[in-house]
Amino acid sequence: MAGMKHAWRLAAMVLTAALGACQGTFSGSPEGVPVALESIDGAPAPIRTALVDELASAATDRKVDLVGASAQARYRVRGYLSTSTEDGETKVAYVWDVFDSQKRRAKRLAGSSPVPASSISDLDKAALAKLAQASMDEIAEFLTAAKSETVSETPEAPIQTAEVSGDEPAVALQ
Repeated sequence: MAGMKHAWRLAAMVLTAALGACQGTFSGSPEGVPVALESIDGAPAPIRTALVDELASAATDRKVDLVGASAQARYRVRGYLSTSTEDGETKVAYVWDVFDSQKRRAKRLAGSSPVPASSISDLDKAALAKLAQASMDEIAEFLTAAKSETVSETPEAPIQTAEVSGDEPAVALQ
């Protein structure tokens, strides 16, 4: 009987500790950090539109709060696309510049991957989806890290000075 009572107390302590850990300030998700997609350069309008649709889908899957370019956002993203062909293999290269609210570049994300197309105009839905997923993985990772850094920052403590009581001799600087 005493062993069962001890087991219940131990289980209650473990559950309390686990629930307490949930109350921490770290969040493993970029959720709640609005991001505006401002522009994508280097692709014709139909490809840009299709890529924006794929990015929106990938953002939803990763809990990234993608908002319109005119909305208030903590970060703004500008993208650049290009293709190159070398030894018969075409690659699409991307660069995403992430700017903070003071318009300073907070992060540059870049990459490339082979695509079954001869130019950027020929990218199909599958290639755009793959590009969007890889891009949003990197953006979500950055946002999650930035969110946890912001949350973990604590305001500096005020400067404290020592007080001298009336019965202690003053110290003179030499």
